[in-house]
Amino acid sequence: MADYQTARTTTGVRGVAIDEGLRAHMNKVYGTMSVGLLITALAAWAVGSNDALLSVLRDPITLRPNILGWIVMFAPLGMVFAFGAALNRLSAAGAQLFFYAFSAVMGLSISWIFAAFTGISITQTFLVTAISFAGLSLWGYTTKRDISAWGSFLIMGVIGLIVASIVNIFLGSPAIQFAISVIGVLIFAGLTAFDTQKIKTDYIQHARHMDSEWLGKSAIMGALNLYLDFVNLFMFLLQFLGDRR
Repeated sequence: MADYQTARTTTGVRGVAIDEGLRAHMNKVYGTMSVGLLITALAAWAVGSNDALLSVLRDPITLRPNILGWIVMFAPLGMVFAFGAALNRLSAAGAQLFFYAFSAVMGLSISWIFAAFTGISITQTFLVTAISFAGLSLWGYTTKRDISAWGSFLIMGVIGLIVASIVNIFLGSPAIQFAISVIGVLIFAGLTAFDTQKIKTDYIQHARHMDSEWLGKSAIMGALNLYLDFVNLFMFLLQFLGDRR
């Protein structure tokens, strides 16, 4: 009986420790993501609101990218693949620095929105995105439903969006762009919930090992995934809610 009580007490203490560790882990994920979003916003605003700086990447009138603009446009995609490949070789501090550098490059790649849309509509869309993201992420964190099966479907959807977006760069079809935006909102809404639950379940599965290096890099990767969900959700919503200049 004493052994049973001891085991029960030990299990309870371990559960409390995991709960506290999970809260700290999620706080680090959201905190790192927020810093990344701030860096992106500042970089985008600094370049997009200055015609001289924007002209380095795009025609200030037509907003068509030049050669450097094309490179910057696709640089974040390349950095995401590079980050995933190099994550095991990076320290937690190195991974965090890479994420912040990625956030700055992402800001450069979307800086054109400050020349294309009014500041008020950008702010309003950001607030709508923040509220939607918070609700979706909270649901993903608290739901008892296992939504891990969504992963394959959502990733295939992202690949389809990338291909369709690249094709439409050359076609310039408003109808295709509208369809991409609608599907994009749905896909990244789903990914927000999916990624939040995955961050939580991954932590719980690895918490007993208490590998501080893994936990640190896992938090950065989680922040990157949620950051991408937020930015893409914002960009697709901006197509509906943004007022063009």
